[in-house]
Amino acid sequence: MGVKTRELKSRTCPTFAETVMRDITTIYASPENDLLYKPVDPKDPATIVLAKSVKQYGILEPLIISSDSYIISGHRRYAAAKLVRLKEVPCRVDPVNRCDDKERFAAMLTEYNRQRVKTHDELLREAVAQCDEEQAYTSLIEHREMKSTVAVDALDMGHIRQRKQISSAKSEMVDAICRILESRRKYWPLSDRQIHYALLNDPPLRHSAKSDSRYCNDPASYKDLTDMVTRMRLTGQIPFSAIADPTRPVSVWNVHNSPQSFLNQELNGLFKGYWRDLLQSQPNHIELIAEKNTLQSVLSPVAMKYCLPFTIGRGYCSLPPRHEISERYKRSGKEKLILLIVSDFDPDGESIASSFAASMRDDFNIDNVVPMKVALTFEQTKKYKLPPSMEAKKGSKKTKTFVEKYGPNVWEVEALDPATLQQIVTEAIDSVIDRESFNFELDAEKSDAAFLAGARSRATEGLKGIDLGG
Repeated sequence: MGVKTRELKSRTCPTFAETVMRDITTIYASPENDLLYKPVDPKDPATIVLAKSVKQYGILEPLIISSDSYIISGHRRYAAAKLVRLKEVPCRVDPVNRCDDKERFAAMLTEYNRQRVKTHDELLREAVAQCDEEQAYTSLIEHREMKSTVAVDALDMGHIRQRKQISSAKSEMVDAICRILESRRKYWPLSDRQIHYALLNDPPLRHSAKSDSRYCNDPASYKDLTDMVTRMRLTGQIPFSAIADPTRPVSVWNVHNSPQSFLNQELNGLFKGYWRDLLQSQPNHIELIAEKNTLQSVLSPVAMKYCLPFTIGRGYCSLPPRHEISERYKRSGKEKLILLIVSDFDPDGESIASSFAASMRDDFNIDNVVPMKVALTFEQTKKYKLPPSMEAKKGSKKTKTFVEKYGPNVWEVEALDPATLQQIVTEAIDSVIDRESFNFELDAEKSDAAFLAGARSRATEGLKGIDLGG
C-alpha cells in the first residue's frame, strides 16, 4: 500500500528535474507575462515559424510551469503548440505556487526570461537555419499593441463628449453604404466621392421617417454621407482601411525587435523584388497621368499589369513630376512620348491634357509628345448616364469656352464605376502598345522568375553553410 502511495505521489508532484507530459488544456498562460513582456501574438511571424517547427519536430525544450500549472517559461512554445493543436506538451514543474506566492512567481518569471536571452550570433545562426525559401503570396500582417508613457505635462482635453449614436432611422443609408463598400472591396480604399456617386444609382432615404429625405446630388446629402462614414468607422461598422484619406500621409518605419527578425525578412525576400520592363520592346514611351489621389487604388492595378509609369498630378501637376516624366522618356530612347490622361470633365480637367503636353514640349524640349484624354470625356458622361456634380464655376475664359461647347454641367471621374474606369484605361493602353512585343516580354518574365528561384535557392543554401559565430 505504501509503495503504491509513493508512486502516485511521484506522478502527481514530480521533481523539477523530471519532464512530464501535461494536457495542454490544464496549463495556463500567466497574466504577469503580458505585463512584464510583449504579449505573445499567434499572428506574429516568429510564432508562426516556431509553430511549423513544433509541428515537424515537436517541442524540444519543455515548458517550465508552477505547481499550480501557470507557465513560467515557454509562453511562445505554448502558443505554437496551440496553433498546431497539440494535445499534450512536455513540462517541468517548479515548486513555486503562483496563487500562494505571486511575488516569488513574478520574480521567477523575470529570471527565466533574463536567462533565455540569446546572443546575436545565436540569433543570426537561427535566422539562417529557419529561413523559408518559398515566397508567400500574401504577406503576414503583424499586429502589435504598444504601451508607452510620456514624461511631459498632458494637455487638458476638456470634458468627454460622446459622438451621437447612429439611430435606427439611418439604417437604410447605413445598409446602402455597407453594400457599396462590400461590392467594391477590391478597390479599397474608396473616397467619399466614389461612395457618393454609387449611392446616386439607387438612392436610399437619409432618414426612414422622412419620405422627402431621399439621397440626391446636393451638398446636404454629401455632408450627411461624410458624417455617416466617420461615425460608422468609429463604431466599427466599416474598417478604417476601407476609406481613403489621401491628403494625410503617414510614415511608419520598418523596425525590428532583433537582428533575427530582420535577417528572416531579408532572406525570405531575397531576389523577389524583380520586375521585368514589360514595355522595353515598345516603339513609344507611354505614361499614365491622373488628376487626383482618389484614383490611386483604381488605376494602380492597371498600371502595374503593364509596368506603366503612373503619376498622380493633383490638378495641374507640379514641376518635379513633369521633369521626372521627361527624364524617363529621354532615357528610354523611344520615338514618341504618349500621355494617357485621366481627369474630371470640367474646364480644368479638359485643359490639363493640352497644358501638360504643352509643358513637355515647351519646358522640356520634347517635340514628339502625343496627349490622349482617356477619361472622363463628354461622350462617356452620356454613354454611362453619369450624374453631374455641379455647374461650372463662372469667371474664367476657359469656363466660358467650355460652357459654350458642352453646357453648364461638369462631371467628376469618380462618377464612373471603378471596373468601368479600369476597362476604359486598359483599352486605351492596348490601343497604343504593340501587343506582340508585350506578350514576348511576359513570356520572358516567366523564364526570369524560374532563373531567380534557382539563384535564390543556391544563395540561401550558401548562407546556411556560413559559420556566423566567428
